[in-house]
Amino acid sequence: MSVAATLFETHRPLLDRAVAAIEARGYWSAFPEAPSGRIYGETAKDDGLAGYRARLGQPFALDLPGTRGWTGQERSPYGFDLGIAYPDCDLGALLAAAVKAMPGWAAAGPEARAGVAVEIVKRLNARSFEIAYASMFTSGQPFLMAFQAAGPHAQDRALEAIAYAWREMARIPSQVRWEKPQSKGGPLAIEKGFRIVPAGVGVVIGCATFPAWNGYPGLFASLVTGNAVVVKPHPQAILPLAITVEVAREVLRESGFDPNLVTLLADTAERPRTVELVERPEVALVDFTGGPAFGDWLERNLPHAKVFTEKAGVNLAILHSTDDPKGMVRNLATSLCLYSGQMCTTPQNLLVPADGIRTPDGVMPVTAFVAVLDEAIRALTADPAGAVELLGAIQSDATLARLEGFADDPRVLIPSRPITHPRHPDARVRTPLLLGATADDPLAGRELFGPVAVLVATDGIDAAVGLAHDLTRRAGAITWVAHSTDDAVAERITDAAAAAGASLAVNLTGPVLVNQSAAYSDYHVNGANPAGNASLTDTAFVAARFRVAQTRRPA
Repeated sequence: MSVAATLFETHRPLLDRAVAAIEARGYWSAFPEAPSGRIYGETAKDDGLAGYRARLGQPFALDLPGTRGWTGQERSPYGFDLGIAYPDCDLGALLAAAVKAMPGWAAAGPEARAGVAVEIVKRLNARSFEIAYASMFTSGQPFLMAFQAAGPHAQDRALEAIAYAWREMARIPSQVRWEKPQSKGGPLAIEKGFRIVPAGVGVVIGCATFPAWNGYPGLFASLVTGNAVVVKPHPQAILPLAITVEVAREVLRESGFDPNLVTLLADTAERPRTVELVERPEVALVDFTGGPAFGDWLERNLPHAKVFTEKAGVNLAILHSTDDPKGMVRNLATSLCLYSGQMCTTPQNLLVPADGIRTPDGVMPVTAFVAVLDEAIRALTADPAGAVELLGAIQSDATLARLEGFADDPRVLIPSRPITHPRHPDARVRTPLLLGATADDPLAGRELFGPVAVLVATDGIDAAVGLAHDLTRRAGAITWVAHSTDDAVAERITDAAAAAGASLAVNLTGPVLVNQSAAYSDYHVNGANPAGNASLTDTAFVAARFRVAQTRRPA
Protein backbone atom coordinates (compact mmCIF):
# COMPACT_ATOMS: atom_id res chain seq x y z
CA MET A 1 0.00 0.00 0.00
CA SER A 2 1.31 3.45 -0.92
CA VAL A 3 2.05 6.11 1.68
CA ALA A 4 -0.89 8.17 0.45
CA ALA A 5 -3.26 5.19 0.64
CA THR A 6 -2.08 4.47 4.17
CA LEU A 7 -2.68 8.10 5.13
CA PHE A 8 -6.21 7.91 3.76
CA GLU A 9 -7.01 4.80 5.79
CA THR A 10 -5.46 6.40 8.88
CA HIS A 11 -7.42 9.64 8.52
CA ARG A 12 -10.67 8.22 7.13
CA PRO A 13 -12.45 8.27 10.54
CA LEU A 14 -11.57 11.96 11.01
CA LEU A 15 -12.66 12.76 7.46
CA ASP A 16 -15.96 10.94 7.94
CA ARG A 17 -16.54 12.81 11.18
CA ALA A 18 -15.92 16.13 9.43
CA VAL A 19 -18.40 15.23 6.68
CA ALA A 20 -20.98 14.35 9.33
CA ALA A 21 -20.32 17.67 11.06
CA ILE A 22 -20.94 19.80 7.96
CA GLU A 23 -24.19 17.94 7.38
CA ALA A 24 -25.38 18.25 11.00
CA ARG A 25 -24.00 21.82 11.40
CA GLY A 26 -23.85 21.51 15.19
CA TYR A 27 -20.76 22.15 17.31
CA TRP A 28 -17.74 20.00 16.57
CA SER A 29 -14.03 20.70 16.44
CA ALA A 30 -11.26 18.35 15.42
CA PHE A 31 -8.57 20.38 17.15
CA PRO A 32 -8.64 21.67 20.76
CA GLU A 33 -8.68 25.47 20.91
CA ALA A 34 -7.11 25.81 24.37
CA PRO A 35 -3.33 26.47 24.27
CA SER A 36 -2.82 23.97 27.05
CA GLY A 37 0.31 21.99 27.78
CA ARG A 38 -1.87 19.07 28.83
CA ILE A 39 -3.18 18.91 25.27
CA TYR A 40 -0.26 19.95 23.11
CA GLY A 41 2.63 18.96 25.39
CA GLU A 42 4.11 20.68 28.43
CA THR A 43 6.91 22.30 26.41
CA ALA A 44 4.84 23.04 23.29
CA LYS A 45 4.41 26.76 23.98
CA ASP A 46 8.08 27.33 24.77
CA ASP A 47 9.12 25.21 21.80
CA GLY A 48 6.81 27.17 19.53
CA LEU A 49 8.18 30.50 20.75
CA ALA A 50 11.72 29.24 20.27
CA GLY A 51 10.86 28.04 16.77
CA TYR A 52 9.41 31.44 15.89
CA ARG A 53 12.39 33.32 17.33
CA ALA A 54 14.81 31.12 15.41
CA ARG A 55 13.23 32.40 12.19
CA LEU A 56 13.95 36.06 12.94
CA GLY A 57 16.79 37.74 11.10
CA GLN A 58 17.41 34.60 9.01
CA PRO A 59 16.74 33.36 5.49
CA PHE A 60 13.67 31.11 5.36
CA ALA A 61 15.03 28.15 3.49
CA LEU A 62 12.56 26.70 0.99
CA ASP A 63 13.91 24.81 -2.01
CA LEU A 64 11.62 26.55 -4.48
CA PRO A 65 11.99 26.41 -8.27
CA GLY A 66 13.28 29.53 -9.95
CA THR A 67 14.88 31.00 -6.81
CA ARG A 68 16.98 33.96 -7.89
CA GLY A 69 17.61 35.81 -4.64
CA TRP A 70 15.85 36.92 -1.48
CA THR A 71 12.94 39.19 -0.61
CA GLY A 72 10.82 40.18 2.37
CA GLN A 73 10.26 43.26 4.50
CA GLU A 74 7.91 42.32 7.35
CA ARG A 75 7.52 44.78 10.20
CA SER A 76 5.54 43.73 13.24
CA PRO A 77 2.66 45.89 14.48
CA TYR A 78 4.31 45.36 17.86
CA GLY A 79 7.10 47.65 16.74
CA PHE A 80 10.05 45.73 15.27
CA ASP A 81 11.33 44.27 12.01
CA LEU A 82 11.26 40.51 11.61
CA GLY A 83 14.31 40.56 9.34
CA ILE A 84 13.35 37.34 7.55
CA ALA A 85 14.39 36.82 3.93
CA TYR A 86 12.26 34.58 1.70
CA PRO A 87 13.11 33.06 -1.68
CA ASP A 88 12.52 35.47 -4.54
CA CYS A 89 11.35 33.28 -7.41
CA ASP A 90 11.14 33.66 -11.16
CA LEU A 91 7.44 33.43 -11.85
CA GLY A 92 7.74 31.47 -15.06
CA ALA A 93 9.87 28.79 -13.42
CA LEU A 94 7.58 28.61 -10.41
CA LEU A 95 4.44 28.12 -12.48
CA ALA A 96 6.13 25.68 -14.86
CA ALA A 97 7.07 23.53 -11.87
CA ALA A 98 3.52 23.71 -10.52
CA VAL A 99 2.06 22.61 -13.86
CA LYS A 100 4.57 19.79 -14.13
CA ALA A 101 3.65 18.52 -10.66
CA MET A 102 -0.06 18.21 -11.35
CA PRO A 103 -0.48 15.09 -13.55
CA GLY A 104 0.82 12.67 -10.92
CA TRP A 105 -1.24 14.33 -8.23
CA ALA A 106 -4.40 14.22 -10.34
CA ALA A 107 -3.80 10.57 -11.24
CA ALA A 108 -3.44 9.60 -7.57
CA GLY A 109 -7.18 10.01 -7.11
CA PRO A 110 -9.39 11.66 -4.49
CA GLU A 111 -8.64 9.20 -1.68
CA ALA A 112 -4.88 9.64 -1.89
CA ARG A 113 -5.18 13.40 -2.11
CA ALA A 114 -7.56 13.56 0.85
CA GLY A 115 -5.25 11.44 2.96
CA VAL A 116 -2.25 13.63 2.21
CA ALA A 117 -4.23 16.84 2.76
CA VAL A 118 -5.48 15.73 6.17
CA GLU A 119 -1.95 14.71 7.14
CA ILE A 120 -0.76 18.23 6.29
CA VAL A 121 -3.45 19.69 8.55
CA LYS A 122 -2.51 17.31 11.37
CA ARG A 123 1.11 18.38 11.14
CA LEU A 124 0.13 22.02 11.13
CA ASN A 125 -1.80 21.35 14.33
CA ALA A 126 1.35 19.98 15.93
CA ARG A 127 3.06 23.31 15.15
CA SER A 128 0.19 25.49 16.32
CA PHE A 129 2.27 27.46 18.81
CA GLU A 130 4.98 28.35 16.32
CA ILE A 131 2.38 29.45 13.78
CA ALA A 132 0.53 31.34 16.53
CA TYR A 133 3.57 33.44 17.37
CA ALA A 134 4.25 33.99 13.67
CA SER A 135 0.67 35.21 13.27
CA MET A 136 0.67 37.31 16.41
CA PHE A 137 3.78 39.25 15.45
CA THR A 138 2.79 39.77 11.82
CA SER A 139 -0.95 40.40 12.15
CA GLY A 140 -0.97 42.23 15.49
CA GLN A 141 -3.40 39.77 17.05
CA PRO A 142 -3.16 39.14 20.79
CA PHE A 143 -1.69 35.73 21.62
CA LEU A 144 -4.85 33.77 22.45
CA MET A 145 -6.61 34.96 19.31
CA ALA A 146 -3.51 34.22 17.25
CA PHE A 147 -3.29 30.69 18.66
CA GLN A 148 -6.94 29.94 17.99
CA ALA A 149 -7.36 31.74 14.67
CA ALA A 150 -4.08 30.61 13.08
CA GLY A 151 -4.05 27.26 14.85
CA PRO A 152 -7.07 25.07 15.67
CA HIS A 153 -9.75 27.29 14.10
CA ALA A 154 -7.81 27.66 10.85
CA GLN A 155 -7.10 23.93 10.84
CA ASP A 156 -10.80 23.24 11.33
CA ARG A 157 -11.58 25.48 8.36
CA ALA A 158 -8.98 23.54 6.34
CA LEU A 159 -10.48 20.18 7.30
CA GLU A 160 -13.94 21.55 6.54
CA ALA A 161 -12.84 22.45 2.99
CA ILE A 162 -11.26 19.02 2.54
CA ALA A 163 -14.46 17.37 3.77
CA TYR A 164 -16.65 19.36 1.37
CA ALA A 165 -14.36 18.54 -1.55
CA TRP A 166 -14.06 14.89 -0.59
CA ARG A 167 -17.83 14.56 -0.29
CA GLU A 168 -18.37 16.06 -3.73
CA MET A 169 -15.71 13.89 -5.38
CA ALA A 170 -16.86 10.74 -3.58
CA ARG A 171 -20.34 11.16 -5.08
CA ILE A 172 -18.89 10.53 -8.54
CA PRO A 173 -18.26 6.83 -9.27
CA SER A 174 -15.10 5.98 -11.17
CA GLN A 175 -16.83 3.36 -13.32
CA VAL A 176 -20.40 2.14 -13.97
CA ARG A 177 -22.17 -0.24 -16.32
CA TRP A 178 -24.99 1.58 -18.10
CA GLU A 179 -27.77 -0.64 -19.49
CA LYS A 180 -30.77 0.53 -21.48
CA PRO A 181 -33.54 -2.01 -22.10
CA GLN A 182 -34.52 -2.61 -25.76
CA SER A 183 -37.72 -3.96 -27.20
CA LYS A 184 -35.83 -6.64 -29.08
CA GLY A 185 -32.79 -8.51 -27.91
CA GLY A 186 -30.74 -7.83 -24.81
CA PRO A 187 -30.14 -4.47 -23.22
CA LEU A 188 -27.84 -1.89 -24.74
CA ALA A 189 -24.79 -1.96 -22.44
CA ILE A 190 -22.07 0.67 -22.11
CA GLU A 191 -19.14 0.82 -19.72
CA LYS A 192 -18.75 4.40 -18.51
CA GLY A 193 -15.76 5.87 -16.72
CA PHE A 194 -15.64 9.16 -14.82
CA ARG A 195 -12.44 10.94 -13.90
CA ILE A 196 -11.89 14.00 -11.72
CA VAL A 197 -9.96 16.59 -13.71
CA PRO A 198 -8.45 19.51 -11.78
CA ALA A 199 -9.06 23.04 -13.02
CA GLY A 200 -5.42 24.12 -13.05
CA VAL A 201 -3.02 26.09 -10.91
CA GLY A 202 -4.61 27.84 -7.96
CA VAL A 203 -3.43 31.03 -6.29
CA VAL A 204 -4.18 31.88 -2.68
CA ILE A 205 -3.76 35.60 -1.96
CA GLY A 206 -3.23 35.92 1.77
CA CYS A 207 -4.45 38.78 3.94
CA ALA A 208 -2.50 40.58 6.64
CA THR A 209 -4.96 40.11 9.49
CA PHE A 210 -5.93 36.41 9.36
CA PRO A 211 -3.46 34.80 6.94
CA ALA A 212 -4.11 31.20 8.00
CA TRP A 213 -7.83 31.30 8.86
CA ASN A 214 -8.69 32.99 5.58
CA GLY A 215 -6.00 31.29 3.50
CA TYR A 216 -6.45 27.64 4.42
CA PRO A 217 -9.92 27.01 2.91
CA GLY A 218 -8.83 27.95 -0.62
CA LEU A 219 -5.46 26.27 -0.26
CA PHE A 220 -6.87 22.92 0.81
CA ALA A 221 -9.97 23.04 -1.41
CA SER A 222 -7.75 23.49 -4.46
CA LEU A 223 -5.11 21.00 -3.37
CA VAL A 224 -7.43 18.12 -2.52
CA THR A 225 -9.31 18.51 -5.82
CA GLY A 226 -6.06 17.91 -7.71
CA ASN A 227 -4.70 21.40 -8.31
CA ALA A 228 -1.28 22.82 -7.59
CA VAL A 229 -1.33 25.95 -5.42
CA VAL A 230 0.87 29.03 -5.35
CA VAL A 231 0.55 30.75 -1.98
CA LYS A 232 0.95 34.52 -2.29
CA PRO A 233 1.04 35.99 1.23
CA HIS A 234 0.47 39.62 2.14
CA PRO A 235 3.90 41.32 2.25
CA GLN A 236 3.45 42.06 5.95
CA ALA A 237 2.27 38.58 6.95
CA ILE A 238 4.44 36.09 5.06
CA LEU A 239 5.75 33.99 7.93
CA PRO A 240 2.57 32.07 8.94
CA LEU A 241 1.94 30.98 5.36
CA ALA A 242 5.62 30.27 4.70
CA ILE A 243 5.58 27.79 7.60
CA THR A 244 2.39 26.31 6.15
CA VAL A 245 4.03 25.86 2.74
CA GLU A 246 7.06 24.29 4.41
CA VAL A 247 4.87 21.71 6.16
CA ALA A 248 2.82 20.98 3.03
CA ARG A 249 5.92 20.42 0.91
CA GLU A 250 7.39 18.13 3.55
CA VAL A 251 4.30 15.90 3.62
CA LEU A 252 3.97 15.85 -0.18
CA ARG A 253 7.59 14.81 -0.58
CA GLU A 254 7.31 12.07 2.06
CA SER A 255 4.15 10.79 0.36
CA GLY A 256 5.88 10.39 -2.99
CA PHE A 257 4.51 13.50 -4.70
CA ASP A 258 6.19 16.50 -6.20
CA PRO A 259 6.51 19.17 -3.46
CA ASN A 260 6.06 21.86 -6.10
CA LEU A 261 2.34 21.20 -5.81
CA VAL A 262 2.54 23.88 -3.09
CA THR A 263 4.88 26.83 -3.56
CA LEU A 264 5.35 30.31 -2.12
CA LEU A 265 5.62 33.63 -3.94
CA ALA A 266 6.81 36.28 -1.49
CA ASP A 267 7.09 39.97 -2.29
CA THR A 268 7.22 43.41 -0.70
CA ALA A 269 4.87 46.39 -0.69
CA GLU A 270 7.38 48.30 -2.81
CA ARG A 271 7.60 45.51 -5.40
CA PRO A 272 4.21 43.75 -5.43
CA ARG A 273 3.77 40.70 -7.66
CA THR A 274 0.14 39.70 -7.18
CA VAL A 275 -1.20 41.16 -10.43
CA GLU A 276 1.71 39.71 -12.38
CA LEU A 277 0.89 36.30 -10.91
CA VAL A 278 -2.89 36.18 -11.34
CA GLU A 279 -2.76 37.45 -14.92
CA ARG A 280 -0.67 34.44 -16.00
CA PRO A 281 -2.60 32.02 -18.26
CA GLU A 282 -1.53 29.02 -16.15
CA VAL A 283 -3.64 30.33 -13.25
CA ALA A 284 -7.16 28.84 -13.18
CA LEU A 285 -8.25 29.52 -9.59
CA VAL A 286 -7.79 32.59 -7.38
CA ASP A 287 -8.75 32.85 -3.72
CA PHE A 288 -8.63 36.35 -2.26
CA THR A 289 -9.29 37.84 1.14
CA GLY A 290 -8.84 41.57 1.58
CA GLY A 291 -10.15 44.99 0.72
CA PRO A 292 -13.05 45.60 -1.67
CA ALA A 293 -11.05 47.67 -4.18
CA PHE A 294 -8.63 44.91 -5.18
CA GLY A 295 -11.24 42.21 -4.71
CA ASP A 296 -13.51 44.01 -7.17
CA TRP A 297 -10.62 44.31 -9.62
CA LEU A 298 -9.96 40.58 -9.44
CA GLU A 299 -13.62 39.75 -10.06
CA ARG A 300 -13.72 42.00 -13.14
CA ASN A 301 -10.36 41.37 -14.76
CA LEU A 302 -9.55 37.65 -14.74
CA PRO A 303 -11.75 35.99 -17.36
CA HIS A 304 -9.35 33.03 -17.55
CA ALA A 305 -9.72 32.14 -13.84
CA LYS A 306 -12.42 31.28 -11.35
CA VAL A 307 -12.17 33.92 -8.63
CA PHE A 308 -13.35 33.42 -5.03
CA THR A 309 -13.44 36.59 -2.94
CA GLU A 310 -14.06 37.41 0.68
CA LYS A 311 -13.90 41.17 1.04
CA ALA A 312 -15.64 43.24 3.69
CA GLY A 313 -18.17 46.01 3.89
CA VAL A 314 -20.21 48.10 6.28
CA ASN A 315 -21.46 45.56 8.83
CA LEU A 316 -24.60 46.71 10.64
CA ALA A 317 -25.97 46.74 14.17
CA ILE A 318 -29.69 47.57 14.56
CA LEU A 319 -30.53 48.52 18.14
CA HIS A 320 -34.29 48.68 18.60
CA SER A 321 -35.00 47.33 22.09
CA THR A 322 -33.52 45.02 24.71
CA ASP A 323 -34.44 43.38 28.01
CA ASP A 324 -30.74 43.38 29.05
CA PRO A 325 -29.23 46.79 28.28
CA LYS A 326 -26.02 46.11 30.21
CA GLY A 327 -25.48 42.81 28.41
CA MET A 328 -26.25 44.39 25.03
CA VAL A 329 -23.78 47.23 25.54
CA ARG A 330 -21.08 44.99 27.00
CA ASN A 331 -21.39 42.53 24.11
CA LEU A 332 -21.29 45.31 21.53
CA ALA A 333 -18.32 47.02 23.20
CA THR A 334 -16.43 43.72 23.20
CA SER A 335 -17.19 43.23 19.51
CA LEU A 336 -15.83 46.70 18.73
CA CYS A 337 -12.70 46.20 20.84
CA LEU A 338 -11.81 42.66 19.78
CA TYR A 339 -8.59 42.86 17.75
CA SER A 340 -9.21 46.59 17.34
CA GLY A 341 -12.09 45.99 14.97
CA GLN A 342 -9.75 44.41 12.40
CA MET A 343 -12.14 41.60 11.60
CA CYS A 344 -14.30 41.49 8.50
CA THR A 345 -17.24 40.63 10.76
CA THR A 346 -16.92 43.54 13.23
CA PRO A 347 -19.95 45.87 13.38
CA GLN A 348 -19.29 49.25 11.75
CA ASN A 349 -22.59 51.12 11.47
CA LEU A 350 -24.71 51.27 14.62
CA LEU A 351 -28.29 52.15 13.66
CA VAL A 352 -30.24 53.54 16.60
CA PRO A 353 -33.77 55.03 16.48
CA ALA A 354 -33.56 58.77 17.04
CA ASP A 355 -36.15 58.48 19.80
CA GLY A 356 -33.97 55.97 21.69
CA ILE A 357 -33.69 52.28 22.56
CA ARG A 358 -36.49 50.63 24.53
CA THR A 359 -35.41 48.92 27.76
CA PRO A 360 -37.18 47.58 30.88
CA ASP A 361 -36.23 50.84 32.62
CA GLY A 362 -37.69 53.03 29.91
CA VAL A 363 -36.30 54.52 26.74
CA MET A 364 -32.51 54.94 26.58
CA PRO A 365 -31.81 58.15 24.63
CA VAL A 366 -29.11 58.10 21.96
CA THR A 367 -26.87 60.31 24.12
CA ALA A 368 -27.24 57.91 27.03
CA PHE A 369 -26.41 54.96 24.80
CA VAL A 370 -23.21 56.67 23.65
CA ALA A 371 -22.28 57.35 27.27
CA VAL A 372 -22.77 53.77 28.45
CA LEU A 373 -20.96 52.41 25.38
CA ASP A 374 -18.03 54.70 26.16
CA GLU A 375 -18.09 53.52 29.75
CA ALA A 376 -18.12 49.87 28.68
CA ILE A 377 -15.16 50.37 26.32
CA ARG A 378 -13.22 52.12 29.07
CA ALA A 379 -14.00 49.32 31.52
CA LEU A 380 -12.76 46.70 29.06
CA THR A 381 -9.53 48.62 28.37
CA ALA A 382 -8.80 50.20 31.76
CA ASP A 383 -5.99 47.79 32.65
CA PRO A 384 -3.31 47.98 29.91
CA ALA A 385 -2.17 44.39 30.54
CA GLY A 386 -5.68 43.11 29.92
CA ALA A 387 -6.52 45.65 27.23
CA VAL A 388 -3.74 44.56 24.90
CA GLU A 389 -4.93 40.95 25.11
CA LEU A 390 -8.27 42.15 23.76
CA LEU A 391 -7.23 44.93 21.38
CA GLY A 392 -4.03 43.50 19.92
CA ALA A 393 -2.19 45.97 17.71
CA ILE A 394 -3.13 47.94 14.59
CA GLN A 395 -1.84 45.88 11.69
CA SER A 396 -1.42 48.34 8.83
CA ASP A 397 -0.21 51.88 8.35
CA ALA A 398 -3.37 52.63 6.36
CA THR A 399 -5.67 51.52 9.21
CA LEU A 400 -3.76 53.62 11.72
CA ALA A 401 -3.74 56.65 9.39
CA ARG A 402 -7.49 56.38 8.84
CA LEU A 403 -8.11 56.21 12.58
CA GLU A 404 -5.85 59.16 13.31
CA GLY A 405 -7.39 61.13 10.47
CA PHE A 406 -10.67 61.26 12.41
CA ALA A 407 -9.07 62.48 15.66
CA ASP A 408 -10.21 66.10 15.23
CA ASP A 409 -13.39 65.37 13.31
CA PRO A 410 -16.36 67.24 14.81
CA ARG A 411 -18.45 64.08 14.41
CA VAL A 412 -16.43 62.20 17.06
CA LEU A 413 -18.70 60.85 19.82
CA ILE A 414 -16.21 58.53 21.52
CA PRO A 415 -12.52 59.34 20.91
CA SER A 416 -9.87 56.70 20.41
CA ARG A 417 -7.22 56.42 23.13
CA PRO A 418 -3.65 55.07 22.81
CA ILE A 419 -2.61 52.33 25.23
CA THR A 420 1.00 51.49 26.05
CA HIS A 421 1.73 47.79 25.70
CA PRO A 422 3.47 46.53 28.88
CA ARG A 423 5.91 44.32 26.93
CA HIS A 424 6.10 46.03 23.54
CA PRO A 425 6.24 49.80 24.08
CA ASP A 426 6.37 50.51 20.34
CA ALA A 427 3.19 48.55 19.60
CA ARG A 428 0.41 50.62 18.09
CA VAL A 429 -2.54 49.91 20.38
CA ARG A 430 -5.71 52.02 20.19
CA THR A 431 -9.24 51.84 21.58
CA PRO A 432 -12.24 52.12 19.20
CA LEU A 433 -13.49 55.46 17.92
CA LEU A 434 -17.17 56.25 17.38
CA LEU A 435 -18.42 58.87 14.92
CA GLY A 436 -21.91 60.26 14.54
CA ALA A 437 -23.50 60.55 11.10
CA THR A 438 -26.82 61.11 9.42
CA ALA A 439 -28.50 58.49 7.27
CA ASP A 440 -27.44 60.25 4.09
CA ASP A 441 -23.83 60.83 5.17
CA PRO A 442 -21.46 59.06 2.73
CA LEU A 443 -19.45 57.98 5.77
CA ALA A 444 -21.96 55.21 6.51
CA GLY A 445 -21.51 53.78 3.02
CA ARG A 446 -17.71 53.49 3.23
CA GLU A 447 -15.77 50.57 4.62
CA LEU A 448 -13.81 51.90 7.62
CA PHE A 449 -11.77 48.82 8.42
CA GLY A 450 -10.33 48.87 11.93
CA PRO A 451 -11.39 50.49 15.19
CA VAL A 452 -13.80 53.02 13.65
CA ALA A 453 -17.58 52.76 14.07
CA VAL A 454 -20.38 55.08 13.00
CA LEU A 455 -23.60 55.77 14.89
CA VAL A 456 -26.57 56.71 12.72
CA ALA A 457 -29.74 57.96 14.40
CA THR A 458 -32.64 56.83 12.20
CA ASP A 459 -36.23 57.89 11.93
CA GLY A 460 -37.65 54.77 13.56
CA ILE A 461 -37.08 51.04 13.10
CA ASP A 462 -38.47 50.87 9.57
CA ALA A 463 -35.94 53.46 8.44
CA ALA A 464 -33.16 51.54 10.20
CA VAL A 465 -34.06 48.25 8.51
CA GLY A 466 -34.38 49.93 5.12
CA LEU A 467 -31.04 51.69 5.51
CA ALA A 468 -29.33 48.46 6.60
CA HIS A 469 -30.71 46.65 3.55
CA ASP A 470 -29.73 49.44 1.15
CA LEU A 471 -26.19 49.82 2.54
CA THR A 472 -25.64 46.07 2.39
CA ARG A 473 -26.82 45.76 -1.20
CA ARG A 474 -24.74 48.78 -2.22
CA ALA A 475 -21.54 48.49 -0.16
CA GLY A 476 -21.69 44.93 1.16
CA ALA A 477 -21.92 43.51 4.65
CA ILE A 478 -20.98 40.13 6.04
CA THR A 479 -22.78 40.45 9.37
CA TRP A 480 -25.76 42.14 10.98
CA VAL A 481 -26.43 42.12 14.70
CA ALA A 482 -29.86 43.15 15.94
CA HIS A 483 -31.45 43.77 19.31
CA SER A 484 -35.23 43.71 19.63
CA THR A 485 -37.70 42.35 22.15
CA ASP A 486 -40.50 42.70 19.61
CA ASP A 487 -40.92 39.42 17.73
CA ALA A 488 -42.47 41.14 14.72
CA VAL A 489 -39.55 43.56 14.47
CA ALA A 490 -37.03 40.76 14.87
CA GLU A 491 -38.74 38.81 12.08
CA ARG A 492 -38.72 41.89 9.84
CA ILE A 493 -34.97 42.29 10.43
CA THR A 494 -34.43 38.57 9.79
CA ASP A 495 -36.20 38.79 6.44
CA ALA A 496 -34.28 41.93 5.46
CA ALA A 497 -30.90 40.40 6.36
CA ALA A 498 -31.64 37.29 4.32
CA ALA A 499 -32.75 39.38 1.34
CA ALA A 500 -29.58 41.48 1.60
CA GLY A 501 -27.34 38.43 1.91
CA ALA A 502 -25.99 39.09 5.41
CA SER A 503 -25.53 36.74 8.36
CA LEU A 504 -27.70 37.86 11.27
CA ALA A 505 -27.21 37.51 15.03
CA VAL A 506 -30.13 38.48 17.27
CA ASN A 507 -30.02 39.62 20.91
CA LEU A 508 -26.45 38.62 21.73
CA THR A 509 -25.80 39.67 25.33
CA GLY A 510 -23.38 36.98 26.53
CA PRO A 511 -19.94 35.72 25.51
CA VAL A 512 -20.86 34.84 21.90
CA LEU A 513 -19.96 37.71 19.56
CA VAL A 514 -21.20 38.53 16.07
CA ASN A 515 -17.52 38.64 15.02
CA GLN A 516 -17.08 34.91 15.55
CA SER A 517 -17.62 32.23 12.91
CA ALA A 518 -17.46 28.49 13.64
CA ALA A 519 -16.20 25.91 11.15
CA TYR A 520 -18.57 23.10 10.12
CA SER A 521 -21.55 25.19 11.26
CA ASP A 522 -21.43 28.84 10.16
CA TYR A 523 -21.38 29.93 6.54
CA HIS A 524 -18.83 32.75 6.50
CA VAL A 525 -19.93 35.15 3.74
CA ASN A 526 -22.53 33.84 1.31
CA GLY A 527 -21.72 35.56 -1.97
CA ALA A 528 -25.04 37.39 -2.11
CA ASN A 529 -23.81 40.97 -1.73
CA PRO A 530 -20.64 42.96 -2.54
CA ALA A 531 -18.85 41.76 0.62
CA GLY A 532 -17.71 38.67 -1.30
CA ASN A 533 -18.71 36.27 -4.06
CA ALA A 534 -17.95 33.02 -2.22
CA SER A 535 -18.70 31.32 1.08
CA LEU A 536 -16.44 29.58 3.56
CA THR A 537 -17.56 26.93 3.12
CA ASP A 538 -20.25 25.56 0.86
CA THR A 539 -20.54 23.19 -2.09
CA ALA A 540 -19.99 25.96 -4.64
CA PHE A 541 -16.64 26.76 -3.00
CA VAL A 542 -15.22 23.35 -3.93
CA ALA A 543 -17.22 22.12 -6.92
CA ALA A 544 -15.81 24.68 -9.37
CA ARG A 545 -12.25 23.51 -8.70
CA PHE A 546 -12.60 20.32 -10.74
CA ARG A 547 -14.45 18.94 -13.74
CA VAL A 548 -15.47 15.41 -14.69
CA ALA A 549 -14.10 13.75 -17.82
CA GLN A 550 -16.17 10.87 -19.17
CA THR A 551 -15.36 7.86 -21.31
CA ARG A 552 -17.81 5.35 -22.88
CA ARG A 553 -17.12 1.92 -24.32
CA PRO A 554 -19.40 -0.88 -25.44
CA ALA A 555 -19.71 -3.45 -22.67
